[in-house]
Amino acid sequence: MDTVDKATRSRMMSNIRGKDTRPELLLRRELHRLGFRFRNHATSLPGKPDFILPKYRAAVFVHGCFWHRHVGCRLASTPATRPDFWNAKFEANIDRDARARDALLRSAWRVATIWECGLRKAKDVSAAAEIVARWLPSELDTLEIGSEDLRLER
Repeated sequence: MDTVDKATRSRMMSNIRGKDTRPELLLRRELHRLGFRFRNHATSLPGKPDFILPKYRAAVFVHGCFWHRHVGCRLASTPATRPDFWNAKFEANIDRDARARDALLRSAWRVATIWECGLRKAKDVSAAAEIVARWLPSELDTLEIGSEDLRLER
């Protein structure tokens, strides 16, 4: 059972942004401070990456743990109401993410996935940006950063 009425829930859900989210803006700001330049929301690429760095042929996705189902993350809970609806929605998101990632890799793009939980604190944003900055000139095709990965880096 929902704790708020239908109109309030609708208003709350309509405020959830699809692009230029707070974690995305924080990471972009930090990478810009480090001297990296990028293009936002490349609609011509599969999955419309949150931003791309053409010089490195790298696409970066900043995923919300809830919507994109970060495995093992406490932020990836499933609502108790209408679980069939939510599970179908989450599965579709996961499938779409995998297809976009695979298509980018097949097109010789490198793909970084940065999870929301890895950008919750200012020091986490700086640590994540440093990891991305080291990854960009490397030869690795993929990068994934969550809160656990940042703990290992420090």
